[in-house]
Amino acid sequence: MAGELDQDAALMLRVKQGDAAAFEQLVDKYKQPVINLLYRTLRDLSEAEDLAQNVFVQVFKSADRYRVEAKFTTWLFTIARNLSLNELRRRSRHPADSLDAAADPESDSPAQQFEDRRNPSAPERLLQEELVAKIEEALASLPENQRTAILLFREKDLSYEEISEVLGCSLSATKSLIHRGRETLKQKLKPYLKTGAWEQ
Repeated sequence: MAGELDQDAALMLRVKQGDAAAFEQLVDKYKQPVINLLYRTLRDLSEAEDLAQNVFVQVFKSADRYRVEAKFTTWLFTIARNLSLNELRRRSRHPADSLDAAADPESDSPAQQFEDRRNPSAPERLLQEELVAKIEEALASLPENQRTAILLFREKDLSYEEISEVLGCSLSATKSLIHRGRETLKQKLKPYLKTGAWEQ
């Protein structure tokens, strides 16, 4: 972990000095985790991809203010979260812009951590896709802070301390958010896992 921290910080310090290749390395490494976080917040893959570009533009523009005080990912995910909250606020002011924002189930969802690398049979694949959809639906129904805390906890093994920095709340509040979010997910998914029935 320390080597990874040093590598990311070193790359960002090179970006600060105008090194475009170092910036490309950071984008390549973190583009998918950022898109995953934004997709699960916005529920629209093309908007998540667009906003991810804005996140990295912001990283580049803010390079001169970067300080090696926290993990690079903490800083990066803070920027991503702030931009996604701005987008959610914009949507609430202009709901007509987001009428077709529901994700198309046929689209390439970035939920790659749920993919099974073997070749499941058609019925297995259908069940797997349905489970992924139910998990996504349950995640989407969580309050924003709980959802973000859980997603960050799953992404890149961020510590509770780092997640609390991204969320801007205390360590105990962060642990509580993750615990409550997990419990809510368990309760929402339990009936489905037992019977296949989905209770709202």
